[in-house]
Amino acid sequence: MLRLRLRCRALSQLLPPPSSSPISQLLGYHSRLLSAAAPVVSPNPSFAVEDYLVSTCGLTRAQALKASPKLAHLRSPANPDAFLCTKVDKGLSPIVAGLSGVGLSDPEMARLLSLAPDRFRCRSIVPNIHYCLCIFVSYENLLSAVKRNFYILTSNLERVIKPNVAALREFGLGPCAIAKLCLAQPWLLTCNVECVRATAVCVQGLGIPRGSGMFRHALSAVAFVSEEKIAAKVEHLKKTFRWSDAEVGIAISKAPNVLNKTKEFLQRRSEFLISDLGLEPAYIAHRPVMLSYSLEGRLRPRSYVVKFLKANGLLDPDRDLYSVLVVTEKVFMERFT
Repeated sequence: MLRLRLRCRALSQLLPPPSSSPISQLLGYHSRLLSAAAPVVSPNPSFAVEDYLVSTCGLTRAQALKASPKLAHLRSPANPDAFLCTKVDKGLSPIVAGLSGVGLSDPEMARLLSLAPDRFRCRSIVPNIHYCLCIFVSYENLLSAVKRNFYILTSNLERVIKPNVAALREFGLGPCAIAKLCLAQPWLLTCNVECVRATAVCVQGLGIPRGSGMFRHALSAVAFVSEEKIAAKVEHLKKTFRWSDAEVGIAISKAPNVLNKTKEFLQRRSEFLISDLGLEPAYIAHRPVMLSYSLEGRLRPRSYVVKFLKANGLLDPDRDLYSVLVVTEKVFMERFT
């Protein structure tokens, strides 16, 4: 009992208790546990964790319902110490001090704790966050990546994360490109380094040279996709848009995200651009960004406006459709309506 009191007191000193922070809520729950703690009793088969959380810890019924499955192993209220699964002085205290040392504020630590409470006890969290903050530049970017890949906090820094970043550098990506890529695909930081290299080699095989502006976008598009599936996607693009090998290579090098589009998505645009508008496949291959535009929100209405204006002599008949499609909505409304 005394040990639990000391732990809670240490937590309260380490982290100020704003009423809405998960850390202050945790401390509040432990305080209630302390005030209601009972002497050791034998396990009670009818003990209900949900009721205990409501009556002793002050949780609402909804909060207790959400938390109780994670505490299903408890069989009695005899050991409230079981709710605190780490030693403050040897576990939390050095971690909190380390995170503070790399520039994290108490609210920022609280947000990390709420995202990955089970990983907050790992000592690797401090050097990993320090290193990854240098990659992502801002805490918000780091937090966004952690939300999608908690292993950023606990993967081995020297054997996993750093080698993966080094591999990306080998293929010509600079700091800014690596930050954007790992924000879009945070698993690239924690996967096997050979997977990173294989993905980069696959991108080169698509005809996109390392170090080019589109290399990062292509890496993001094909990350964790097998070579067989990528080859199948390339063949589908060729069939759908009647492209030659050279034309599909041009399209992918200009807009790698076409590899992520569904068959239905691509088929609808092929029918409209080629069958309805009569555009040549080569024309589309050199302007593949138009394939990512909304069919009903952009492609169809703007093309109809251009057709009407040309038919009524209000627009140069040689005006390129693509030049109308790429402008912003504001510019389009000002110039063509």
